[in-house]
Amino acid sequence: MKRRSFIHKTIAGSTGIALTGSLFAIQSCKSPNGKIVMALIGSGARGTGTIIGTCKNNENVEIKTVCDVNDFKASKALNQIEKELGHKPGRVKNMKEVFDDQDIDAVMISTPEHWHTLAAVWACQADKHVYVEKNPTLSIWEGQKLMEAQKKYKRVVQIGFQNRSVPYAYSAREFIQSGKLGQIMHVKTYNMLGPSSWKRVPDSEIPEGLDWDAWLGPAEYRPYNEGVHDMRSRGGWTNYWDFSGGTMADDASHILDLTRLVLGDPGHPKSIYGWGGNHVFGVNREVPEFQSVTYEFEKFALTCESGNATRYLKKTSNKIRHSKTELPDWAQNATRIEIYGTDGLMYLGRHGGGWQVVGEKGEILAEEYGDHPDKFHQQNFIESIRNRKDPNSNVLQGHLSASLVHLGNICYRVGNKQLIFDPENEVFPDNDEANKLLKTTYREKYKMPDKV
Repeated sequence: MKRRSFIHKTIAGSTGIALTGSLFAIQSCKSPNGKIVMALIGSGARGTGTIIGTCKNNENVEIKTVCDVNDFKASKALNQIEKELGHKPGRVKNMKEVFDDQDIDAVMISTPEHWHTLAAVWACQADKHVYVEKNPTLSIWEGQKLMEAQKKYKRVVQIGFQNRSVPYAYSAREFIQSGKLGQIMHVKTYNMLGPSSWKRVPDSEIPEGLDWDAWLGPAEYRPYNEGVHDMRSRGGWTNYWDFSGGTMADDASHILDLTRLVLGDPGHPKSIYGWGGNHVFGVNREVPEFQSVTYEFEKFALTCESGNATRYLKKTSNKIRHSKTELPDWAQNATRIEIYGTDGLMYLGRHGGGWQVVGEKGEILAEEYGDHPDKFHQQNFIESIRNRKDPNSNVLQGHLSASLVHLGNICYRVGNKQLIFDPENEVFPDNDEANKLLKTTYREKYKMPDKV
């Protein structure tokens, strides 16, 4: 049985190029200049900064509520919002109170990854527009459910793949589509970050001011552990499959999404080979410290090298991300993309890295400096709500990009194997073990409905 026939209908061509334009009609009660009232769900540093930026970068947007199960982080966020915006929102612990509030038009979901999809689906069911941070899903099945909810309730759902709103990404795509790079033969992506060792710590008592059961939410219950959750910082939840897709789902997801965008948004790959392990630091965490994944498309292969063990490679600096005169040192850039055409090699950087094309003799054929995408992405979200249009990073493209993360991780989890994938039905035709990892499991209290 075809699991998501409308996915197939929105993909065109033998290489799976997504159709342009809005996928679904979007309903909104807002006038073009009306006030947008927002709530923040998950008040860590990223979420707090993003919702403040959304208010600063758009007119007539306000924050009514901050929702967090952690008293310390909620208090810190409320104080920061008051300091920067001049008013102090209300605070709740249960996100259902946000969804029940008829004054709230839109929510920004910046929880750990295991809450992203369920919270976004609940928000759509409550007729809220949604900005949900990457990685938007924990499994391919969750992506299917998020698309169902967006289509049914006709909400704006902006995925936090911010590079889809930055101008230089589209000029890079136009250069490739012009044919000046020649035929694309191979694509390499890198997420080679600095060393990050890890060690297991013993379970401990639940800290005062934390609703641990609600923090776990859909994930299987486990005793409190400081190696998973930290009251004041991000915590170590990205090391566990119950909460995250690891390093692939973190920075690498941005890089894979930007790559798909400039290549014209190809659909799913036909096969995937993944290798990974914890061989540098000798730790026994669940997610690998390094992965190498190869995705087979119709006329080229795409590789992703992702991990935490290379101190000599660095992310693009903030100076370069906002510069109109500098580009990264590509050889030592930790998060670069290399697109090999028959007539040139394009280097591309995420989050303001810009792009550059090198010719046969090392000459620069074309280039464009970057700019950080947050402002543009936040503006696009509010504009999409007011003008009833599909956002730059819609649920279909978010699902397809997130699926590259899930597919690579599944290859690792079934023993570093090559897997054949059926893009239309989103299953592995000959691997039952891999198919079991296509769907997320939930606790009964926090269960994703089969029909959203």
